[in-house]
Amino acid sequence: MAPVRVNAVIQARLSSTRLQGKVLRPLGDRSVLSWVIRAAAATHNVDRVILATSTSDDDDLVAEEAARCGAEVVRGPLDDVLARYLMAVDAHPCDAVVRLTADCPLHDPALIAQVVGMWRADPTIDYASNILVRHYPRGLDTELVRTSVLAEQGGIPTGPHREHVTPNIYTNPDTYRCAGVVSAVDNSDLRITLDTAEDASLLDAVVAELGTEIPTWETVVALLRARPDIAALNKSVSQKPLP
Repeated sequence: MAPVRVNAVIQARLSSTRLQGKVLRPLGDRSVLSWVIRAAAATHNVDRVILATSTSDDDDLVAEEAARCGAEVVRGPLDDVLARYLMAVDAHPCDAVVRLTADCPLHDPALIAQVVGMWRADPTIDYASNILVRHYPRGLDTELVRTSVLAEQGGIPTGPHREHVTPNIYTNPDTYRCAGVVSAVDNSDLRITLDTAEDASLLDAVVAELGTEIPTWETVVALLRARPDIAALNKSVSQKPLP
């Protein structure tokens, strides 16, 4: 039997409506994108790490940084993120894809591995994630999709899934088998993603306290609970809703 392969695909682009160039912003001793690639590469049950960016000239720097950090690179349409994921699967065949975004530098490899491990234990699951019931801080989002299901989504020409990849899957549990990883404690009020200047201030403060090694998600939560002054730095930021 052929080995089951799971690849992490990180979506990134330099243009951003709220914080231009955020994925290449320095965070400690490396770029935000480098943090994400490093965490994905450190996940023991992920086989390959791929950066999916656009063919826009603006994203040449993104592609160069990803390659420097050891990721494979595929490039496709700027406004069709799903197409880029399908290109990544074509270039690097696998049985399932882990979807990560390049603006979440504090990913914990152990948490990514939990989501992957759930699917590896039952590969008939179509979609696994830690956001079906959100208990983890925003910025640790990990989604896994079976490659065949991803290909089905590619056959639907329009809709929010072309940008956000997975909504047509997890909003249709009667069609797709979905499973979730949930923490016993609800920390979903915390925000450790990067979308605004306030988010950048919080991430800088976290790294100043914890250093530049990959922190566990529990360590980050403990810091933010112990230091409400840091947690308050992006408290006013609201997440952009899906279209």
